[in-house]
Amino acid sequence: MTHVLALVWRRWRVSGAVLAAAASVACGTPNPPDLSQRLWTDDYEIRVLSDPLPPRAQEPTLYTIFVRDKKTREPIVNGQGRIYATNADRHSIWQAFTYGPEVGTYHSRLLFVTAGEWAIGVQFRRDSTAPLQQSLDWRQMVRPGTPYSSSDTGK
Repeated sequence: MTHVLALVWRRWRVSGAVLAAAASVACGTPNPPDLSQRLWTDDYEIRVLSDPLPPRAQEPTLYTIFVRDKKTREPIVNGQGRIYATNADRHSIWQAFTYGPEVGTYHSRLLFVTAGEWAIGVQFRRDSTAPLQQSLDWRQMVRPGTPYSSSDTGK
């Protein structure tokens, strides 16, 4: 009797795995959600993605910024820009973009000094002869930093 139950269990497990694999292939793998912030200026479409999300106070946050021409949708190469942030206490931070290895991609780092709500925005221009264009600010909640453990302090 136990041999028959084991055989039925094994067949059910195998057929369940085959069905799950077939359904996965048929449906395709799900796309991860787009967590980027979308911004626009007069001439540019800008997407901003932070790592980590949400940012944490007293820890560097890496921003990846993708810039395209609003009309042609072509990536903007070797542009100039900066990301900036201000909190309710009027403490401001900003950092210039560095051009990344991917076409139309820029990188920047911000270090938020305190947790809480920050207003963040982007300024960008195609080159030094073009006017600087500013996006609308967005609100970002910055979480408290990761607490140190006793092993981190050397005790």
